[in-house]
Amino acid sequence: MGALEDDVKFDPPCHPRACAIQDCIQKNNYKEEKCQQQIDALYECCNLFYQRNGDQASTVSCPKANLLRLKMKQRAEGVK
Repeated sequence: MGALEDDVKFDPPCHPRACAIQDCIQKNNYKEEKCQQQIDALYECCNLFYQRNGDQASTVSCPKANLLRLKMKQRAEGVK
């Protein structure tokens, strides 16, 4: 996975991190719980993308800003 700055600037933004999740899930027989680090990395990238571009911005690699924040909040609280 690239540096956060590189991945935010990628076209489309955060795409390398979304691909890392897919690769991880495929390698782990589709057990998403084994790929939490990659999911957190994507959310980190998406969060920075929205901070820089506004909540109305869009990239195919990221959930919408409000959904992203909900998922990040749930992860912080330990909700799966």
